[in-house]
Amino acid sequence: MTLLAAALGTLLLAAPGGGPLPPPGVVDGATAQRLQARGVTVLDVRTPMEFEAGHVPGAVNIPYDQVAARIAELGPRDRPVLLYCRTGRRSGIAAAELARLGFTAVYDFRSISDWPGPVEQGPARAKEPRTGEARP
Repeated sequence: MTLLAAALGTLLLAAPGGGPLPPPGVVDGATAQRLQARGVTVLDVRTPMEFEAGHVPGAVNIPYDQVAARIAELGPRDRPVLLYCRTGRRSGIAAAELARLGFTAVYDFRSISDWPGPVEQGPARAKEPRTGEARP
């Protein structure tokens, strides 16, 4: 069943002519940029201060040691997640944790320094509440 869910998630993100997503695991910066362009959730597992200094556009910031506690912020477990940190150590720990928690399509491009595109600066933006949810 898990394999089927991963296959369905891959098909849902496959753009016409884009082909299937690569197999989950460690990917290079160019592959990471293609995954981001196709709508994969990008997860920065560095500290908020590191995130503010520069991050992949559209990335969500959840420090690696908070991933398990904040897992609901990532959505369904069959949705692909692309993660990174500064050197690859924390992203590797977070990738293992996501797999342990049932995520089936985890991509790790390890280091922000491998990102081939521009980076954004500033704090994480608060997500808008869904309809019917109260604002804090």
